Amino acid sequence: MALGGEFDNIIFNTDNYKHCHYPLYPPGTEYVSSYIESRGGDYPVTMFMGLQAFIREYLMHPITLEDIDYAEQAVREQGMHFNRENWLGILNDHGGYLPVEIEAVAEGTVLPSRNVLVQLINTDPKYYWATSFFETALLRAVWYPTTIGTISWLAKQIIRTALERTSDNTHLLRHMLHDYGARGVSSQQSAALGGMAHLVNFSQSDTTPGIIAAKKFYNAVSPSNSGPNSEHAGFTAWGREHEVDALRNMLNVYRDNGVALLLTDTYDHENCVKNILGGELREEIRNWPGMVGARPDSGDPVQVTADTTEWLMDAFGYETNSKGFKLLPPFIRVVQGDGVTFDSLRRIYIELERRGLAADNAIFGMGGGLLQHCNRDTMNFGQKANAVQVNGQWRDIAKSPTGAGFKVSKAGRLALVKVDGEFKTVPRDSVSAEENLLKPVFRNGQLLKKWDFAEIIANSESEVPEQYYADVVAPMLAATRAGALAGAVS
Repeated sequence: MALGGEFDNIIFNTDNYKHCHYPLYPPGTEYVSSYIESRGGDYPVTMFMGLQAFIREYLMHPITLEDIDYAEQAVREQGMHFNRENWLGILNDHGGYLPVEIEAVAEGTVLPSRNVLVQLINTDPKYYWATSFFETALLRAVWYPTTIGTISWLAKQIIRTALERTSDNTHLLRHMLHDYGARGVSSQQSAALGGMAHLVNFSQSDTTPGIIAAKKFYNAVSPSNSGPNSEHAGFTAWGREHEVDALRNMLNVYRDNGVALLLTDTYDHENCVKNILGGELREEIRNWPGMVGARPDSGDPVQVTADTTEWLMDAFGYETNSKGFKLLPPFIRVVQGDGVTFDSLRRIYIELERRGLAADNAIFGMGGGLLQHCNRDTMNFGQKANAVQVNGQWRDIAKSPTGAGFKVSKAGRLALVKVDGEFKTVPRDSVSAEENLLKPVFRNGQLLKKWDFAEIIANSESEVPEQYYADVVAPMLAATRAGALAGAVS
């Protein structure tokens, strides 16, 4: 995502030392190939996302003479070598566009880690160095939205599992996890890319930059829903003695909107749920034309979610669904957006099921746990050169450090195939172009494939083997088995 001005200059959007790398290749180097993969890490799969946004924002805008002049001054000011002729050549020979071709797996695809996602190569032998020059920007553009998309996709499998086990309303899946992460990330650019990746899996967000990015770069149509929510500033302004008036005011103001999320922890959460929502406002909520959300914003999210659900059931009743789990009336739900992380979400569902409460009693939001609690090492992302052509001869190349086995890279030009439902990374010349799932998406300033957001969603929702997420949902299944055994013993 662009910051504008000098920040958009691809010559400067790199590690400074990249400017000294071009003479370090062997004499006669003509082509350099490199690839990007997740080398494992915290999650067994990746949901690929974000490349098109980077291509459209940076690679489809040519460099200018002014860009070269600015970069030369800034780079040399830092004591780094700068080859002006390289960049004047790109300006004059290629109209300012980087002479590279990028191929990639379809965005939204979910596949096991340690498979090639992106592969690129220079298209003009004069500019062999271009392939690796913009690694910094390209890798950053891929690892972050792909990591967020993966976290969100795996959270979706947790929610799907909970709904399938305890709810009759599995169709609600895409509405169950809201993005509250805009204030918890390091920049607006992170909010845009991460928020956009989350919307592939869920249709709920208050992260406006992510909504804009999905529309701008992927032609998304109405990618998100939201509704009236509250904050403590507005409620505390009424004073503690008028908490009920503050809550009633919100119900009155947003009566025609169909939803109102009421903060319940402004002072005493338990008192608010039991005596205000379930007492003074009980009939108003029961007759309110839409859904009221009781929103605790502090405390242990596991216990608070389950306790709040039961307190609301004491006040408003419940029904028992076809799977034998209790469900609140449709006009009231718990909305838990505080302290929700990948791990706590799973534990919340375990506790709800343990108490016999249906998963759809609560709707969730994630903030920093969704968009910020990760880095490049979370999924061990890397971009590495895998082949070079020198004096007309191709060489397969790779790194193989003794101190970090996961950093051993793949040698040779690569292809991605799917055999008997399994993704595999194989040598490029071992399969036909039709079999190769890496398809050209960019060449010499032109976008060759434009992904639509609806296509990406469809890709992400394609059926995958259960092994892709088995380890993630295993604690939920184990807890259920342990509870069943305990019940049998008693």
